[in-house]
Amino acid sequence: MPSSVVPWIVAAVLLFWIVGAYNRLMRLRAEANAAFASLGAELSGQVELVRNHLPPPELTQPAPLEPGISFWTGLHGAASQFAACLSVARGRPLEPDGIAALSAAQDVMATAWEKAERDDAHDLAGPRMPDTVTVRRAQLVAQTRAAADQFNQAVGRYNDAIGQFPALLLAWVFRFKPGRAIDLRG
Repeated sequence: MPSSVVPWIVAAVLLFWIVGAYNRLMRLRAEANAAFASLGAELSGQVELVRNHLPPPELTQPAPLEPGISFWTGLHGAASQFAACLSVARGRPLEPDGIAALSAAQDVMATAWEKAERDDAHDLAGPRMPDTVTVRRAQLVAQTRAAADQFNQAVGRYNDAIGQFPALLLAWVFRFKPGRAIDLRG
């Protein structure tokens, strides 16, 4: 009779381990998703800054005979692209392709900001970009970097967990895929 108890004990230990490991993976995934929610709020602030505090592109178009386009137009276009990528990434923050697209869109928006600030500085009448916008952008960039660090750490912990044996087997069975850290620049 005692030998028939051993398989039941082994099965019970295995079942408890599976439940515990699964719960740990789900908790780590939830932490990464929560960290992205915080990051998403900061990134949304960058889009709102462009949309709500800078002149709309239709009001800043050059006259028909003037060469080039307004630098505000490029910034608004980059913000629209960024908002679309952010919307997609919010749905699946651990999806590597969505995070890669969001990183690329943020890079485009950072380049558009740099161009706007550079072109704005050459205006002889003084800068057209209000100082409050410049200060708010600097605050948003700092807050976004802090939130991105938290997200990247959460993704690293999640990726480490699904890569460890024997949890690796469980991750394979339940199709846990590794996430991707986000790479942001100013």
